[in-house]
Amino acid sequence: MRRREFIAIIGATGVWPIVARAQQARKVPLVGVLIPFEKGDDEGERRQNAFQNGLEQFGWRNGQNIRIEYRWVGSNRDRIRDAAVELVGLKPNVILASSALTLAPLQQQTSTIPIVFTNIADPVSSGFVTSLAHPGGNITGFSPAEFSIYGKLLGILKEALPNLTRVAVAMNPEQAPQAGMLRAIP
Repeated sequence: MRRREFIAIIGATGVWPIVARAQQARKVPLVGVLIPFEKGDDEGERRQNAFQNGLEQFGWRNGQNIRIEYRWVGSNRDRIRDAAVELVGLKPNVILASSALTLAPLQQQTSTIPIVFTNIADPVSSGFVTSLAHPGGNITGFSPAEFSIYGKLLGILKEALPNLTRVAVAMNPEQAPQAGMLRAIP
């Protein structure tokens, strides 16, 4: 039997699509991570290791059944913006951001790629999500505390120190989360 006749028979029997699919490489999910630390920073390394260990507990192994692209950017806004553009250009399945400094440029770069944040103090006032219950859009994540807790902390301080008459609060009014925290303190 000649090669062309063999291919024609395979195509006619419907086997050809199966053979073609078997030859295609399995698409491995891609996760982009924008890390607000310099490469080699102890805290950044701990966070990266915790992230990878957490994924491994669920069976996801970097380089095997998932690919993770890390970008270490520190606090340099130009490097953060460039890394955000680069990560979005890779078209990952999801992007992880762990600070408002890294989340803002990602939000500007994509409205379709899912972005998960961690440790954003007030994602609503910062304009990242519509509400905590229903974030909307492509951004969701975890906030370290509800602002009402800060008022309760002041109450605990008053209980611990009953003679306390004055408390000073230092804040940066340019950061939306700090303004929200201050409003929560009676």
